[in-house]
Amino acid sequence: MARYTGPVCKLCRREGQKLFLKGSRCMSPKCAIEKRNYPPGQHGRENTFRRGRASDFALQLREKQKVRRIYGILERQFRRYFRQALGRSGLTGENLLSVLESRLDNTVYRMGFAESRAQGRQLVQHGHFEVNGRRTNIPSYSVRPGDKVVVREGSRKRTYFKDVRDLMGERLIPEWVSINPQSLSGEVLRPPKRSDIEITINEQLVVEYYSR
Repeated sequence: MARYTGPVCKLCRREGQKLFLKGSRCMSPKCAIEKRNYPPGQHGRENTFRRGRASDFALQLREKQKVRRIYGILERQFRRYFRQALGRSGLTGENLLSVLESRLDNTVYRMGFAESRAQGRQLVQHGHFEVNGRRTNIPSYSVRPGDKVVVREGSRKRTYFKDVRDLMGERLIPEWVSINPQSLSGEVLRPPKRSDIEITINEQLVVEYYSR
């Protein structure tokens, strides 16, 4: 399964903001944005001061790249998600974000089982979760209202999940899911809405990019 395997802190620096790709590290002084808030590369710092007004295309491209990187998705799959959002009723941009938020790896992250979406993806791939009683190891699996996500019985004995149980209640959980730390489970209550996404995203620029 294709995915980006390079240094993720460079992605945040390229977009000029925290994308929260490394969990708690992003909230610490070790965050790359805190130390080097300019694009990566040999001329990143000097280009920051030389840069003029970006074109409309450049703004659209950067926003599309930012959303892709937040959810850890490569271009071909991201295009498929856009076509899926385009076929739904309502605003295409909001539909796109709802589709992305409904991925299982993101749901695991939002429920507090993982510190980042990348870690959520890894936990899902390793088969630690069941959805509605069935083992599911596909990160792109799309959850629906009423779906129950549970840590498998064989995985609950691991030290990682014992620690997670103690931390789940301290994390901010969006309103579209509910969790039960004691049983290491969660439930999808409703489809994700635009208001559930706290990261600054201008989804209209993504729509404009693919509508050229």
